[in-house]
Amino acid sequence: MYSNKENVNILTALLAKHGVSHAVVCPGSRNAPIVHNLNACPDVACFPVTDERSAGFYALGMAEATCSPVAVCVTSGTALLNLLPAVAEAFYRKQPLIIVSADRPPQWIDQLDGQTLPQTDALGRFVKRAVTLPEPHNDDERWYCNRLVNEALLATKRHGGGPVHINVPISEPLFEFETGELPDERSISLIEKDDVPAEMAFEEFVYDFEQAERPMVILGQSDDGSLLHETSNLNTVSACVPVLHEALSIGAMGMDEALYVIGDDRSYEPDLLVFLGGELVSKRVKQFIRNSEAEVWHVNADGAVNDVFKRLAGVIEIGSFERFLTEWVISCGYFDYEKRKQADALKFEEKQAFYEKWQALLHQVATKKETFMPGYSQMAAVKLFEERICGAKAAVHYANSSAIRLANIYAAKPVCCNRGVNGIDGSLSTAAGFSVVSERKTFCVIGDLSFFYDQNALWNQNLRGNFRILLLNNGGGGIFRQLRGLEQSQARDRYIAASHQTSAAGICQQNDVYYRSVNNLSELADGIEWLLQRDSDRPMLLEVFTDSSEDDRIYKEYYKTMKI
Repeated sequence: MYSNKENVNILTALLAKHGVSHAVVCPGSRNAPIVHNLNACPDVACFPVTDERSAGFYALGMAEATCSPVAVCVTSGTALLNLLPAVAEAFYRKQPLIIVSADRPPQWIDQLDGQTLPQTDALGRFVKRAVTLPEPHNDDERWYCNRLVNEALLATKRHGGGPVHINVPISEPLFEFETGELPDERSISLIEKDDVPAEMAFEEFVYDFEQAERPMVILGQSDDGSLLHETSNLNTVSACVPVLHEALSIGAMGMDEALYVIGDDRSYEPDLLVFLGGELVSKRVKQFIRNSEAEVWHVNADGAVNDVFKRLAGVIEIGSFERFLTEWVISCGYFDYEKRKQADALKFEEKQAFYEKWQALLHQVATKKETFMPGYSQMAAVKLFEERICGAKAAVHYANSSAIRLANIYAAKPVCCNRGVNGIDGSLSTAAGFSVVSERKTFCVIGDLSFFYDQNALWNQNLRGNFRILLLNNGGGGIFRQLRGLEQSQARDRYIAASHQTSAAGICQQNDVYYRSVNNLSELADGIEWLLQRDSDRPMLLEVFTDSSEDDRIYKEYYKTMKI
């Protein structure tokens, strides 16, 4: 029987799944549930050592002898601090120690309760990863606990290896052991770039992909340029696997609209997803994959555990997406049409049907988008801007909130956006900084709140005529009109959306920025042409005044037409 403490059981199950077979255990009451579990687990051999300082070095010797991670379990309080000399030695020798410390509940830290001190990060920079587990009470907290343990255990192996610290708060009662078996916890795999030779040796991933009946690829934001252009290998993949992407990767293609059309139809859900890159704008795609049964493999440059879909099965650390695509196509028979068809005719038909189903949906979305003609609005401004700039050798930055969502409808080329934390601060400054070291025209499409918040981006001596701004001004945060339920609040417009009647004209005058405003469709066409084509030695700004209610109505109408 195992402990009744869920975080302890999750930890024990994952230690076993990650191949930890040796544990040095020190005496104590707070860590008794952990020691009990390690002793009860048939995959782990326990070695008792009373002195924690000695225990740390004892485990270090075992790790050196076995060339595998070894756990050291201590109770709360100063017991943990006694491990620091061994941890420091392990850090510089890249030995994979797993320090497991029991802890008091966080509300009792610094409250004169016995054996309590701040244990989180107590080992400082001498561990490669330090995590403090929650005591789970719901599915989100269980997922978080699972993810933290996986992150820590993977860190013992990454980039040469090293020690990690897993801190486990445990509330009383401590001594209940009524759980019949350990949970079947998700173990996340890691394939490091150094383990990926030219012939593509990540067999586990290739096998899973080839066995999948409904594989899919999603491209996230790429700032290193490796996804900025469609390559022959990406074309090879997209010829037999649905490839979804946004303006942040290789341009918008109607992903969010397609998911809107799908609704609750589960026949479109993948059973395996290859996710390349970073941030995604669409909340729909995140929820779509979270609600599916998909196994997710994330390809990134640093091997980080980014479990945005809550379905992560493995991480492939590889510096270049183009290299990954090249070696994937070379190694995977799935991309040889005739070979795939002959191997398993029935499975081929199922996969082909899934692919064709998605292609038909994306074609439907593209057709609807092409025929939808928005009235005068922010949507019309972005549509016209993207149509006119198509083919130009220019850099286009979009601010967050409504602006980047409109880019995801109309931007045919990849765009830049501060999606790391999605803040509205700094979008204008980022684009301005880009412009001063680039010879290309640099455009910033930005909403009014983002612009006025960051107006000091124009207050410097470095800006030139290659910097152009399309300011979408509807008198407040338009994104807040799209949040279901917020319309019930009387505080929405004035206090949450920060409604205003401010113009950028004065700001442009004081900063020597050429200014023009538009208020209707005919003025808009002339204004966009002015912004794109006029020669200038100073920055230029086109302010598009629209009505927020009309912007919201047209945006919703656009999505409604997708289902007609």
